[in-house]
Amino acid sequence: MTKGKNHKLKVIVSGGGTGGHIFPAIAIADEIRRRNPDADILFVGARDKMEMQKVPQAGYSIKGLWIAGIQRKLTVDNLLFPIKLLKSLIDSYRIVKSFKPDVCIGTGGFASGPLLRAAAFAGIPTVLQEQNSFPGITNKWLAKYAAVICVAYDKLERFFPKDKIRLTGNPVRQSLVVASEKPSQKLFDNNQPTLLVLGGSLGAYAVNKLVEKHLPLFKSLRINVYWQCGKNYESTYTKYNSDGIIVSAFIESMETAYNNADIIISRAGASSVSELCLVGKPVIFIPSPNVAEDHQTKNAQSLVDKNAAMMLRESELETAFESTFSNLFRDNDLQKQLSENIKQLAKPRATQDIVDLIFEILQKR
Repeated sequence: MTKGKNHKLKVIVSGGGTGGHIFPAIAIADEIRRRNPDADILFVGARDKMEMQKVPQAGYSIKGLWIAGIQRKLTVDNLLFPIKLLKSLIDSYRIVKSFKPDVCIGTGGFASGPLLRAAAFAGIPTVLQEQNSFPGITNKWLAKYAAVICVAYDKLERFFPKDKIRLTGNPVRQSLVVASEKPSQKLFDNNQPTLLVLGGSLGAYAVNKLVEKHLPLFKSLRINVYWQCGKNYESTYTKYNSDGIIVSAFIESMETAYNNADIIISRAGASSVSELCLVGKPVIFIPSPNVAEDHQTKNAQSLVDKNAAMMLRESELETAFESTFSNLFRDNDLQKQLSENIKQLAKPRATQDIVDLIFEILQKR
């Protein structure tokens, strides 16, 4: 940076709406603060979204914009969208003018749109971090203004300017990077293999119904089940807690869960995919069909194409799950192959590499 030795680094980070946007943003901010403890870091998110709780819990200040995504059906929020966008752009420009950041970082979500657009208008360099194999509408809109676009998947030149793209991977919790090197608490008293089921913090109806239906199969295969059913389904499924089955709305220690798992069933959100590459266990992805542009299917397919994971669409579960799972469980060579291939896709230095690029931009100012 060319601003004098006593200049205090000032950074705005914007992204939210879901954990897939929030937690990468926090990971990047943590790495900036690790390198520069005096850095002044401000988050900007959407009012009434989960970032307004998660960011302060991580130790950062946050300002909220009156912005929300466009719904797929006609709603009052959709009619208000143009007004919200204009108001958010004005408020974003005021935040940028008042805070005077050296750089602004966007990790996706509608709040990052007006904030990074206002920053670019004010001449502040911007960095985008795109988690998915199919970019969201906000990052596609912001791409032409960005100095650098950090991505986790190949072949995104059709969405972003090729000269701005850097393949860094997605930020993941640093604790997972070293988790496999540490002994882990055993979840079950027996020596049977363990199936880990991940449906997201709120839960996934189709995944939960699938597991419930196939509990007799898992029992016949003599396999333990560690089942994260989600907050919305806790009262429905915790009744199945017993020897060999643990059902929980949340998993407090993902490191322990991953280390105990022999096979994993998971949704295919970008953060989950990145973590599972690092974990290196055989995975059957069941992507959610209820997301924009069906991006979870595209995320999972990118691994399937490299023979690094298996995938079943929700429409295939009734007819294909039992044979697919049983074949994987009985085929040790296939398990080993999937594990080795998915590990090759891991990018444990993603957060550091993204922050390296941010500091390169700052050095040029």
